[in-house]
Amino acid sequence: AESSLPMPDFKQSRVVKQWEHSSPLLACRFDPTGKWVFASAQDSSIQRFDLATGAKVGFAAHETWVHALAFSPDGEILYSGGYDGRLIFWPAASDAPQPLRTIEAHPGLSPWIRTVSVSPDGATIATGGNDGIVRLWNASDGSPVAALTGHQKNVYSTLFHPEGKLLISGDLAGVVHVWDLAEGKSIGTFDAKELHSYNGGQGVDYGGVRTLALSADRKYLAAGGLYKASNPLGAVNEPLILVFDWETREKKQSLVLAGINGIIWRACFHPEGFLIAGSGGSGGGHIGFWSPEQDKEQHKLTMPNIVRDLDLHPDGEQIATSHHDRIVRI
Repeated sequence: AESSLPMPDFKQSRVVKQWEHSSPLLACRFDPTGKWVFASAQDSSIQRFDLATGAKVGFAAHETWVHALAFSPDGEILYSGGYDGRLIFWPAASDAPQPLRTIEAHPGLSPWIRTVSVSPDGATIATGGNDGIVRLWNASDGSPVAALTGHQKNVYSTLFHPEGKLLISGDLAGVVHVWDLAEGKSIGTFDAKELHSYNGGQGVDYGGVRTLALSADRKYLAAGGLYKASNPLGAVNEPLILVFDWETREKKQSLVLAGINGIIWRACFHPEGFLIAGSGGSGGGHIGFWSPEQDKEQHKLTMPNIVRDLDLHPDGEQIATSHHDRIVRI
């Protein structure tokens, strides 16, 4: 995405706040009001941190790890998806939060929910997981709306198009589907198979589209994950983001955080056009910054610990990262 605005000095990026929990952290998201950052933890809880004071409130109802967090557009409802297959609705601002609704969203032998997204109008929730199905839910009453079938592997990421008529989803095999929600069918795919590896010796199916992001001008789609997985069980792989032209579906760029082992867990396009991504793995934790049309990162910020997730604040100034060392950093 081209921008006429000058790029920020990425090298000024630094940790300004951090708060610790008693368990290693997983996913993190700012709420739409920008007042809090929410982080899920390996103790199966979700923790809400007040950005002004650091005050912490716990949300506890899942029985396993939670790797998917999303919000209603007004920020009043938090949606969490867990490896227990449950989609839970929460009052995001409550001082003593209890579930508003619990849905056994992905039942079966492999119930894991890996991704939750909310439509721009807040009316529909999308979930995806290890059953390979993208499921749509009515936000007002939790009733099922549709089951989108077409993925052959685990679904790792979902993203509503800002116009609300399309949903994008990526899977373990590196297949990205674009779904027409009115028709309930796939209308095309992006080829992100570079993000998938199969290691026959180790018997490991590895990689996948871990994150999806659409540029503010809606011209480019980014899909992130890993490649060069020469030793998956030894965590030998490199972080990779593929950038596609939205209209032609052709790959425009391959963005690599050079020289480190890791996985791109989350990528976000800034409204001004540049791309931010968090990488974590055996090579440590990093945040990469890419200017538009540049294949090499403008800056690579080394973090004190493995990055497991990243989010961009509504103000466009703050970034949150969640870490294995139990700390969420701003």
